[in-house]
Amino acid sequence: MNGPVFALIGAKGGSGATTICAELAKAMSDRTVALVDGDLSGRRSAAILFDSVRNLDVAREDGSIALARADGVTLAELAPTYDSAFTIKFDDVEALAASLVSTSDYVLADIPIPFAAPVRPFVVRATRFIVVAEPTLLGLASARTMIGELKKFGVPPSRIMLLTNCRDGKPVEERLQIERALDVKVVSELPSIRDRSFARALQTLERTLRNIPAEAQIEALLPSARGFIQDRRREPRSAMRPRAAVPDVPERSGNGKASARSILVSPRDRIKTDIHEMLAKKVNLVEASQVHSDAAKLAELRVKVEGITQQILSEISHKGDLTAEEIAQLKDEVVNEALGLGPLEDLMTDPAVTEIMVNGPKTVYVERLGKIDRTAKEFTSEQQLRLVIERIIAPLGRRLDESVPMVDARLPDGSRVNAIVEPLSIDGATLTIRRFGTSRLTAQDLLEKGSAVPQILDFLRASIEGRLNIIISGGTGSGKTTFLNILSSYIPERERIVTIEDSAELFLNQPHVVRLESRPANIEGRGEIAIRDLVRNSLRMRPDRIIVGECRGGEALDMLQAMNTGHDGSLTTAHANSPRDALSRLETMVMMAGFDLPVRAIREQIASAVDLIVQTARMRDGSRKIISVSEIVGMEGDVVTMQEIMRYQQHGVDKDSKVSGEFQYTGVQPQCLRRFDEYGIQYDVRSLSGLASTGALW
Repeated sequence: MNGPVFALIGAKGGSGATTICAELAKAMSDRTVALVDGDLSGRRSAAILFDSVRNLDVAREDGSIALARADGVTLAELAPTYDSAFTIKFDDVEALAASLVSTSDYVLADIPIPFAAPVRPFVVRATRFIVVAEPTLLGLASARTMIGELKKFGVPPSRIMLLTNCRDGKPVEERLQIERALDVKVVSELPSIRDRSFARALQTLERTLRNIPAEAQIEALLPSARGFIQDRRREPRSAMRPRAAVPDVPERSGNGKASARSILVSPRDRIKTDIHEMLAKKVNLVEASQVHSDAAKLAELRVKVEGITQQILSEISHKGDLTAEEIAQLKDEVVNEALGLGPLEDLMTDPAVTEIMVNGPKTVYVERLGKIDRTAKEFTSEQQLRLVIERIIAPLGRRLDESVPMVDARLPDGSRVNAIVEPLSIDGATLTIRRFGTSRLTAQDLLEKGSAVPQILDFLRASIEGRLNIIISGGTGSGKTTFLNILSSYIPERERIVTIEDSAELFLNQPHVVRLESRPANIEGRGEIAIRDLVRNSLRMRPDRIIVGECRGGEALDMLQAMNTGHDGSLTTAHANSPRDALSRLETMVMMAGFDLPVRAIREQIASAVDLIVQTARMRDGSRKIISVSEIVGMEGDVVTMQEIMRYQQHGVDKDSKVSGEFQYTGVQPQCLRRFDEYGIQYDVRSLSGLASTGALW
């Protein structure tokens, strides 16, 4: 028995090759079928789809290759982790391939990178290479590149097939047009897996594959390593997946629509590709991505890369159609793509940009001065966008793929990053960067921008020094974290501060600060360290102050208990539209802790622990303001009572569409004045009379 080997290759990340491979294996399990997980990144997608993570771990003794049975399929996993891929022995994989081929009717191999040495024994035995691509312009462009790379690698064109996986139900081209454009046979067109016709289409594909006999091994492949696999973490990315040139073809079809034949590499992009490949041979860009936290080393590396890029440009002969200005711009783009965030680099240096929103590779929006506008920036491909995301999250030990399709991270300057990819993001990878700037805002900046007045900041300064527990409440983008940073500057330097965040964003100037950051679960669902765990652990660290970047779940209960057990002066933020809403949300979050506590007990905890709620808001003109400072004064029956001390009263907008209004003092005597006297805090409540009066409160 020598069954055929079918190698399934995703044209790009998220094309669904692994899912299709698993579904095919289950459909063919009436015969002896083996599925090989040749993904060397440690995602373990096949193990998860077959619910065999534990069985494979038990079967994996000393070696890194494991076998298990699931749903009538023999499942083989080459590398359970990214690091283990570097120690796979060629002879072990060769023996596995020979054994599976001789004992199986069919062998399905999920191989994201067919050029990697560890999967070569299955590549040379492959009867067909099935490239899985979405029938979109981006998906077909990726398929064209992959097919070209396979041919350059030595795979006969007769063994290459294309399988279109219509994940979103919106194909851009018909089957015949795709075959003509890419010069490859489309073996099947799969609808969305949620579509009723998916099972029927899968059965048709299964019958087609069953009728393909095994063929002789491919001997003409490019050389591959033997023995122990070299550590590819220290090789340039281009060496792992070489690029292929794409011939010039017409950009538009006769009806003016973009067609599969319009998927080409322009002369300018071809030059850029050549530069990247030549640059990768002279500079280890994988190691270079690890120096972003060292500004001096990064600057030194940038100078080196600029020099090499300029030299390469002078050696390239096919740049005659570009002007000197275009060549200079091309040089900047190459350096930014090699070391930084590609087309986002210019936006990251613009001090007016506070938010960058990437909705797929061709759509980039920014927020400037509170207004959102679309920019002319774009990525050359989905792959480039994913590479930028990986460059951000890799130094933090985070991962982003089909099994973990969303991630929170931060840049070295403290900017907050969120990324989400397929299958959760329908139209491609989405990246959002909340910028905090290279220099932190101070209390003086708030005064100059009209976000606050001296009387409010002086009262809050005294509240911090008097160790009041404060919650900063507001909507998304209202400046909660920025204001938390500013308030923390009032904490005395002699105190020990512990900060707890999902992604570290707070930068305190005090010398005695311990910064803690939560950790998500790994692919096996283990190893998660939640905010709750860090809050509880911080109580054993002898903190004077605990600052939680944001309460959004059960950690609110631990935070309240800390405030009620001697850790006065704690700070946190919460999403809410008003001080009263903040109390309701805090109550809800405590319930999320999983304890069946009476509502009155929760409210008593809140009334006892929280002293002040500071409400921030983003106004209609994009400005941020402190719109309310309220004090918790106790309980009346089952209701937590509060009194507003200061507020911002908007009167309308001026002729320049700017919000007009004034900060007002309600005339209420704060109860916390007694605390100020006890702590010897210098504060004169009469300064509040300098604000406008609210008049009647009801």
